[in-house]
Amino acid sequence: MENPLLLSPQLNISAPKDKGYYKKAVMKEEPQKAGKAGTKQKRNRLSLLLQKPEFHEEDHLGKPGNLPKAASSVSPEEAVKWGESFDKLLSEKAGLDAFTKFLKTEFSEENIEFWIACEDYKKSKSAHELLPKAKTIFETFIQKDAPKEVNLDFHTKEVTSQSMGQPGRSTFEAAQSTVYRLMEQDSYPRFLRSAPYLGMLQGRAPARAPLRRRSRSFTVSDFKGARPNPALW
Repeated sequence: MENPLLLSPQLNISAPKDKGYYKKAVMKEEPQKAGKAGTKQKRNRLSLLLQKPEFHEEDHLGKPGNLPKAASSVSPEEAVKWGESFDKLLSEKAGLDAFTKFLKTEFSEENIEFWIACEDYKKSKSAHELLPKAKTIFETFIQKDAPKEVNLDFHTKEVTSQSMGQPGRSTFEAAQSTVYRLMEQDSYPRFLRSAPYLGMLQGRAPARAPLRRRSRSFTVSDFKGARPNPALW
């Protein structure tokens, strides 16, 4: 009796190859591709970051030619007028620029930016322009947790919020008046006592304000050579 011929699957040359093998090979290639893509994205982000002006501001320090024309050309007589009233200070471009730079040193520039935005809003030529501008102002300066939220009392904020349903030229009038009084009574007197303004009264160009930089993260090299202090334990 003849033995039947048994064909083992292992001897079947035409059988499809193990799918698991190819899956592992593909998975090995994917991390390499992802790593290359991640490195490329980091290089692109870094190049964009280095193109920002604040990373090159130190190149202009100590160069008188790079000072703003408005600040360097202010006469003592003009600076004296700024001290007569807050309204006169804001009515002149050079005065407005000088006051804005002062507020930046106090980290409260959102107040003057809001006031300027309201002035521009009131100059809108048509009702069609009011709605998008009103929405931008409200979301930027007034709504809760806005990126540049100004300090408003509850009543003023509530009145402004209600008028957003149908914004008109007077929508931000109460809020703008509140911020104006705040700057006039608080920031303006300090500006008149500041070194840049006193320097303009004496005919000196104001010194360049110190750069405001983000704090950097610590690295391992920052701790090289450092020794623990047992007294702090």
